[in-house]
Amino acid sequence: MKKNINTSESPKMLLIAPLFFGYYQEITKEAQLMGYDVDYICDAPSNSNLSKAIGRVNKNFIKSATKSYFKRKVLPTVENKSYDVVLLVAGMTCALLPDMFAKIKQMNPSAKFVMYQWDSEKNLPYSTSIHPYFNSIYSFDRYDCKRDAKYKFLPLFYIRMYENIGNKAACENFEYDCSYVGTAHPLKYKNINDIADALKLVWPKQFIYHYMPSKLKYIYHKLAAPEYKKAKLNEFKLDKIAPQQMMEVFEKSKCVLDSPQGGQIGLTIRTLECLGAKKKMITSNTDVKYYDFYDETNILIIESDKPIDFESSFFSSPYKNVPVELYQKYSLRCWLTTILV
Repeated sequence: MKKNINTSESPKMLLIAPLFFGYYQEITKEAQLMGYDVDYICDAPSNSNLSKAIGRVNKNFIKSATKSYFKRKVLPTVENKSYDVVLLVAGMTCALLPDMFAKIKQMNPSAKFVMYQWDSEKNLPYSTSIHPYFNSIYSFDRYDCKRDAKYKFLPLFYIRMYENIGNKAACENFEYDCSYVGTAHPLKYKNINDIADALKLVWPKQFIYHYMPSKLKYIYHKLAAPEYKKAKLNEFKLDKIAPQQMMEVFEKSKCVLDSPQGGQIGLTIRTLECLGAKKKMITSNTDVKYYDFYDETNILIIESDKPIDFESSFFSSPYKNVPVELYQKYSLRCWLTTILV
């Protein structure tokens, strides 16, 4: 842990991250347990689905709103502060401009600036414009890290809530054979439906929750994405699932379904949450086999051109615990320790 030059005070962190499913709150709480005094600012001027969608298309379209937000909210938060660490968790919603990071860096010349890239560079080309302001850049994308030495490879994490599920006694009578909760990106939507349909003969008890941010987003996908050709609006949920319901579904599921969105190679956070909760997982992400926790007993990889092998030990064997050191390696506290040292 980096020490504040004033040893009478706790080290200070500025966390810049999206509101996405409340993970910023978990990062904040974990950093506080490590002794940090944390300030948080959202990475975009608005959390509305329309604003985020426009920003993803072209950040210049929300440039005026971003400048106003920086002046009204960000500067009052960070001025007259002396941070030890500035941590940016960067995804597609990040709207802060390069000159804004330059301003924060100017105000905190001795701070360690760390960026965690929660998407591939291919999906997030904007990220390269702010790289110069960071001392360290981590990525969850194994291919980006092999391609460019500026990236340090660091997969995502599981939070304590999933660890709590994993610490409970193994259940034998599950309410759901398999479950899925996630945002309905086109390829992900198709992959999950294909997997769920293929499983119905052996696993009929299913909980599938495709979250659609808005009807406008549905119409856009319907017009632009071939995966949505036969999709109907009533297949989707326009409200995010409540965190407590999400945890209940996870706990009551024998297995969790997973698929990355199009163009994504890095493991989804759902993959690490399955590890934390000690749940079996079926995924369309073939890259998972290159990770040290991969075990065919726990993780079944589905490839579109191959049928599911229902004779596999995956279906007949209970969950197989991974070694303790390996399990702990993917906790949020270890993730933060890696970033903050």
